[in-house]
Amino acid sequence: MSILVTGATGTIGGAVVRQLANDGVPVKALTRNPDRADPPSGVEVVAGDLTRPDELPLTGVTAVFLVAVPGVGDPAAHMAAFLEHAHDLRKAVFLSSSAVTFERPGSYEEHQDVERVIEQSGVAWTHVRPGEFMSNKLIWARGVKADDVVRAPFPDAVGAPVHEADVAEVVVHALLREGHDGEAYTLSGPEALTHRQQAEAFARGLGRPIGFERLTYGQARAALIRDEGLPWDVAEYLMGYMAQHAEEPAVVTPDFERVTGGRGRTLARWVADHAAELT
Repeated sequence: MSILVTGATGTIGGAVVRQLANDGVPVKALTRNPDRADPPSGVEVVAGDLTRPDELPLTGVTAVFLVAVPGVGDPAAHMAAFLEHAHDLRKAVFLSSSAVTFERPGSYEEHQDVERVIEQSGVAWTHVRPGEFMSNKLIWARGVKADDVVRAPFPDAVGAPVHEADVAEVVVHALLREGHDGEAYTLSGPEALTHRQQAEAFARGLGRPIGFERLTYGQARAALIRDEGLPWDVAEYLMGYMAQHAEEPAVVTPDFERVTGGRGRTLARWVADHAAELT
């Protein structure tokens, strides 16, 4: 089996590459930025772009982890072109979004379109649909590092963020093991936590007191734009996600345990894993 991992320098793609390499599986790591790649031993880095499949070395690739390319033309059309060029492909695992499961307007349509293209391609497929990533909590890093404070709106909004390693673990199961064809797995973390409780998880993960300071909607949006450098529309999207959790609490899904047989990694575990970025 020859496996291609797209988005190999991204949060999820990088975790998939590492887990496959740890299992001794030959991997081709596709990235538009090979200079950023720091792959494990034995991983072949491939420079290229999913939107230009005719330039990619796809001969012999029998399985692929796919990440859509948002904001560049038509992601579904790009995916269709890629699949047409991957003549030896037998298995595709797609990083989708839980927005498809819950049909969140404005969030799910592109992912659903790509899912349908993959389903109609004739290859065996699995969709992995994570919700909020724990890595999104790095937007709190500035306050945690400077003042040991999480600054966020909606203190009682309930999220169930998922560790990138959990997402990658489900992807690897789907790539390497039987029984996952035609499945769509919706992934959450193992805990549903308010923003205040998430700050407490930061304290447990870092082993030091971490406070919580409530921001208004406007203050939080301004901080995302000013301090994190996010475009206005991206900041507004994230704020909408938090506002939704204030009225529609996130739920813990069973799919990680169903696929792997184990419990997902907690937010405190993620914080400990990323302590260097929060200290």
